Amino acid sequence: MLKIVKTSIAIAATSLLLAGTAQADINDALQNICTIVKTDDKGELRKKMKKVQSDYRLKLKDYYTGVSCDGNSLIRTAMLSDAIETGTLMVKKMPKSDLTSPESDGKTLQAWIAENGLDASPISAVIKDRI
Repeated sequence: MLKIVKTSIAIAATSLLLAGTAQADINDALQNICTIVKTDDKGELRKKMKKVQSDYRLKLKDYYTGVSCDGNSLIRTAMLSDAIETGTLMVKKMPKSDLTSPESDGKTLQAWIAENGLDASPISAVIKDRI
């Protein structure tokens, strides 16, 4: 009986360690995504998204809210950096319902765009077309 308890504790501890390692790995995989978006490197962003999807089975919508670039979401960062190619790609990859839902600051993308005077941005036009 004591052997079973020890084995159970060992298995639980191992699974906790592996879960922590998996979380660190996804953070490492997404580490430079802000730089990729800011430099408007659509090909590299596509590779990054494909690698995360194949390695961790996560799509953009799964990790979009967890990534912050200087306090902004990825699409907001693309708009502020005039990264039209990467911004457009992300808008097309995101579900319509996620594009209309409030972000971490409680504002939707459309409200944030209007507030910051970015209505003339090509990414804004793509967002309006998708919604």
